[in-house]
This record gives sequence, structure tokens and C-alpha cells, in this order.
Amino acid sequence: MATVDGLTRRQAALKRTFDLVVAGVGLLATFWLILLASLAASIDTRGNGFFTQRRVGKDGRIFTVVKIKTMRPVKNVDTTVTRSGDPRVTPLGRFFRRTKIDELPQLWNVLVGDMSFVGPRPDVPGFADRLEGEERMMLSIRPGITGPATLKYRNEEELLAAASDPEAYNREVIWPDKVCINLEYIRHWSLKTDLANIWRTVVG
Repeated sequence: MATVDGLTRRQAALKRTFDLVVAGVGLLATFWLILLASLAASIDTRGNGFFTQRRVGKDGRIFTVVKIKTMRPVKNVDTTVTRSGDPRVTPLGRFFRRTKIDELPQLWNVLVGDMSFVGPRPDVPGFADRLEGEERMMLSIRPGITGPATLKYRNEEELLAAASDPEAYNREVIWPDKVCINLEYIRHWSLKTDLANIWRTVVG
């Protein structure tokens, strides 16, 4: 799957080195919390405490993202779009989402090279497939745990809950705007920008 050139080799190497070092330290510091959270989630959701899903990564490669499970199945609710008040999200799951504890297992995805700390959020197959021309630059870098588009749409679940057709609103309004934001991020990438995005994610 062809992509448009994004970062230079030097930039890509610097970004990957940062990811490796920080992900390694992060996993050592939080593995106990990840294990406790997965145990609590397994009791809360009555299933595996880890949530896994196929996502589109760098160069269009499919990988499996790992998160703490925050949802349980609900009859007649079958969509990849999560809205505010979604009945599938458990009370404990809402806490994990609010505190970002559910994102911690993705440190493993960063360590093995599936993801980066900062970049476009990895989407399920069906969105990246529609990228055309320069938009395909989004596939030239690893998807991120956080990023400028993620930060802009912190309240995405509330926006979708207010939409009459959440899936259409996500596809026609939110997704195209995220593409524009992510392309600008890649064009003007710097380690300083990544650090700023991580800081904004941590402090809210």
C-alpha cells in the first residue's frame, strides 16, 4: 500500500528512539497498574480484561491494538462509534477512560513498533482505505496514543451523542478534519511538538 513521504530519515529515527526509551521506562513503571486494571476489568466486564482490536498502522499494515477493556456487550448495540452515555461502557470503564488508564497497555504497541506516543489515532479498517493523494501521508508514520487531532476532539463522544446520525457525522465531519490536522502535524513535525502534545495529554 503506497504512501506519501512524511518525516525525513533523521526525524523518523529520533521519533522512534524517543518512543523506545519512554515506552520501556513507562512499562517498567506501570506494569503493576496494568495488571491490576486488567484484573478489575475482567471482573467488571465478565470477560478478558484486555481489549484487542485490528487497526490500520504505518504503511497500511494491520496490527492488533491492546487496551484495558471498558465495555461489555449490550443487545442490539453494534457499532465501532462510542458516544457519551454509551450503555456498553461500565462505570469502572468510565473511570479508566477518564484517567486514561485504559490506554496504558498501548505502551507495548509503542515498544514493539506498532505505534508511537504521538501521531494519528489508529482507525479500524474502512477509514484509512479511503485516503487519497497527499492524504496518504498519514500512513507514512506510526499511529499514536495521542496527537493534535485527539486533543482537539477530547469531547468526541459528547459531539457524537448530540448528532442525529453519529456514524455519518464521524465519517463526514470529524474524520476529514482529523485528516487535515494530522497532515499539518506531519509536515511540521518536531520532537518539541511531540513533547508538547504529551504534556497537554497528561495535564489536560
